[in-house]
Amino acid sequence: MNTALKTSVPDDLAEIFEPIRGDLGAVEEAYESHIQSRVELIPQMAGYIQSSGGKRVRPAVLLMASRLAGYTGERAVLYASVIEFIHTATLVHDDIIDDSELRRGRPAAHSRWGNDITVLLGDYLYIKSMGMALTYDSIDVVRLLCDVTLRMIEGELYQLTKAGDVDISEEEHFDIIRRKTAYLFGGAAEIGGMLGDTDDDGRAALRDYGFNLGIAFQLVDDLLDFTAEQTSLGKPIGGDLREGKVTLAAIRLLQQAGKGSRADDIVRNTVNNRTITIEEWVELGSLLREHQAIDYAYDKAVKHAKLAKKQLERFPPSAERDALHSLPDYVLARDR
Repeated sequence: MNTALKTSVPDDLAEIFEPIRGDLGAVEEAYESHIQSRVELIPQMAGYIQSSGGKRVRPAVLLMASRLAGYTGERAVLYASVIEFIHTATLVHDDIIDDSELRRGRPAAHSRWGNDITVLLGDYLYIKSMGMALTYDSIDVVRLLCDVTLRMIEGELYQLTKAGDVDISEEEHFDIIRRKTAYLFGGAAEIGGMLGDTDDDGRAALRDYGFNLGIAFQLVDDLLDFTAEQTSLGKPIGGDLREGKVTLAAIRLLQQAGKGSRADDIVRNTVNNRTITIEEWVELGSLLREHQAIDYAYDKAVKHAKLAKKQLERFPPSAERDALHSLPDYVLARDR
């Protein structure tokens, strides 16, 4: 397996990915191959982003779903690479929009090369992904990829309109999650089904698996901002609130504590001033636990993880089904 892949996934995740280990290595190689350009800065920047790690969960979902659907050809590797290109482009643009200095514990690309160059790299990755998808004459897959990408961009735009909105509702927050994260997971799994020999119900089941997995993944990712150590998280703790993003645990806390409460004061001051003291952060953590807001958000993640696993019941037993069944449990146990 490719060295970059070995260093990018935890041991337990590598064990889950074992049935598609070779294909994931091929995805890494495809990424390196397709990123080559006469403009030396492009492979330099793209290589830097790739070497910063990443769990490759989205391409792995596509690869395992395609195997589950009975497909073993080369198209799965190409489309998994396309998914990774789209995801990487989104991360590049998100970091610029959020002005995030770190990505997985290292300076984000825009911190090294500047916003103007980095936003163009994100554009390049988006267009490159669609060019790759057109390698094969499968307009349905390309149409799905375009739809997913548009939903993700809509999600980013919608999130920007809600930045700094301390009174964001739970449903509005879930709408952002569905657009920014869940649709790409769902699309990855659905493409796997499209490649294989599945009927409409099987394709829908795989899409729903990925969709619910994506929601669980994002809910846990948001929770890590409150619960993880900074060294594990790879970015400053409290980053979401300081960027004006009020996620589910904070939404629940404000619902339970009410306006004018100490919790309300801390959250509003953090969002408005984009800063929080260590003392306030510790106090906020205590309030989140006191009002069981962390448990509330985690229980929602558990619910969607269970919904994801339920979609696999219609498929016969296999190593790939076992792997897909284990993935939601890994997501729930994440600490970084």
